[in-house]
Amino acid sequence: MSTVTKTAPGPGARLAGALAGATTDRLVLDLTGIARGHAALRRELPGVHVRFAMKACPVDEVLTTLARDGAGADAASPAEIEQALRAGIPADRVHYGNTVKSDRNIAAAHRLGVRTFATDSHQDVAALAAHAPGARVFCRVATGGHGAVWGLSHKFGCPPAEAVRVLAHARDAGLVPSGLSVHVGSQQMTAEAWSTAVEDLAGTLRALGREGITVDHVNLGGGLPALGYLDRHGTPLDPPLDKIFAVLREGTETLRRVHGGPLEFVVEPGRYLVADHGAVRAHVARLARRRGPDGADRHWLYLSCGKFNGLYEMDALQYRLVFPGHPDGPTVPAVVAGPTCDSDDAYSHEDGLVRVPAALASGDPVWVLSSGAYALSYTTRGFNGFAPLPYTVTGGTHD
Repeated sequence: MSTVTKTAPGPGARLAGALAGATTDRLVLDLTGIARGHAALRRELPGVHVRFAMKACPVDEVLTTLARDGAGADAASPAEIEQALRAGIPADRVHYGNTVKSDRNIAAAHRLGVRTFATDSHQDVAALAAHAPGARVFCRVATGGHGAVWGLSHKFGCPPAEAVRVLAHARDAGLVPSGLSVHVGSQQMTAEAWSTAVEDLAGTLRALGREGITVDHVNLGGGLPALGYLDRHGTPLDPPLDKIFAVLREGTETLRRVHGGPLEFVVEPGRYLVADHGAVRAHVARLARRRGPDGADRHWLYLSCGKFNGLYEMDALQYRLVFPGHPDGPTVPAVVAGPTCDSDDAYSHEDGLVRVPAALASGDPVWVLSSGAYALSYTTRGFNGFAPLPYTVTGGTHD
């Protein structure tokens, strides 16, 4: 999953202690680190409302920790809305951020008290008018997704001109056209993506004004990157966070000037808040040397955790690995793979070789860092007989 280097950043003391104390495979989350990350985000983006993207880490304790500090939730289903409410997030800090909604789910969300919904099509507007009468709607403006590890540019959003028509339809249907949103792609690695999004939002605000539509908020979406990932070749991704935050602060001022009236802002961080404050405690299934069908003779490190039980994103990036029982000694290059009999449950054989301790033995613990985001929500229900990860939390907001 990552090259073993003595200089690679490791987990914080609290997270490392919890990992060391774990005797079975599990995801460990540091609530104190998550709370500190949320506080840092609010300092970087003063006055911007935080709505945690629940899909990144749908854990009750995480939601409660963030709720105590004033965060809301970006929910994508009635089940997520119910979980957010149980965790103490009030309904007026929850929005239904999924543009894909059935009539049944719209009605359920409305019954639960949610009054703000994302949209991007006329059919969805008609359904909202029928099943969530009088609701506030914000329209998602499509982005190209360039510069992100996951672009998210195909399924959601509409062009700026269409966004104006969608919100005009919402107004005429008795809904409140309340805002615009964007999403520049998950793990966005450039500040330019937000600059381009701000330009599109500014143009859309001007066009809405010409239609007599005045929105009250802009949702800047998700995409804020985590810091601890490696690319598929084992090189740190190193996102330009300082520049990203500077562009976002400048962008909010630009959009306020264009709008000419009161305008609030929302951001939907997911992996930024949780990825680097979570790690998987896994173990070595086997370090084996084998000659494959292509004739190549390679070491393979088979782990107890892989694509189908916690590390789904291994197709696009590498995680840093720590082998706590082997701080020194010789290493060998290996293909890292999960435990299942699915051939996709492994890194690329060509560009994904990882140096691992040569003395690894079956059962040795392995820490998979920066895996706090999506490890639970992407886990299948026991694919190939390998169970989903349980989880443990450590720390708290006020300790």
